[in-house]
Amino acid sequence: MASASAETHFICKACGTQFPAREKPPRSCPICEDSRQYVPFAGQEWTTLDKVRAPHRNAWALCERNLIALETTPEFAIGERALLLRTKDGNFLWDCVALLDDVTIEIIQALGGLRGIAISHPHYYTTMVEWSRAFDAAIHLHAADRAWVMRPDRAIDFWEGDHKELAPGVTLIHCGGHFDGGTVLHWSGGAEGRGALLSGDILSVMPDGCVSAMYSYPNAIPLAAPAIRRITDALEPFAYDRIYGAFSGHVIAHGAKAIVAKSAQRYLRAIGG
Repeated sequence: MASASAETHFICKACGTQFPAREKPPRSCPICEDSRQYVPFAGQEWTTLDKVRAPHRNAWALCERNLIALETTPEFAIGERALLLRTKDGNFLWDCVALLDDVTIEIIQALGGLRGIAISHPHYYTTMVEWSRAFDAAIHLHAADRAWVMRPDRAIDFWEGDHKELAPGVTLIHCGGHFDGGTVLHWSGGAEGRGALLSGDILSVMPDGCVSAMYSYPNAIPLAAPAIRRITDALEPFAYDRIYGAFSGHVIAHGAKAIVAKSAQRYLRAIGG
């Protein structure tokens, strides 16, 4: 790829991570070179936000009252969705997609803007700094994943500990697992007041309606038993009946807390834990 005429924030095509401004693309993407992701067989390729905007758009879908999903079509990079959570104390973006365009900004501003951005783990950091600057919103990341931030910014809040309340009824829970700082969001008002988890793929919704957690999903590397127990222990104090996973259609609509317990036991039996 030819060098840019000026400094550019290059984006990895495989994972969607944006890097600090520079004249030439980075030599490698540490996110992809880690065993939890992968470098494509064709090698590392780079793009820019302007080039992503040309063929892509963000599609919107109402998940339930006050929760809206947005995902990029055609699919880009990992293909995760972001979730826009609306509360009387401000709106929050859960996880992040690389595409940020004028239409997306106008829609979110019309819905009240963003008070904050919270992201489950480094695979979904993408263009978080662009989002933060567009909406003057803080970015909340667990401090255990600080080393995986490829584009540092003053807007990033590296929180520590087991929980962080973003607003009444909106709480980040440190679970670990897939990454040391792996986080889910608990929304007490979700599922008609029964509570919901926005889980990214710290807890991934599986085709049979159960959940799973892996060290590496694309490379099929499981987590050890202590990591699974840590996740279930972290979630135990919270009431929830619904889980929204990282991808479109990955939803457990009812009975989610019991399903998490059942899924953990199944996983532990399978690994001899």
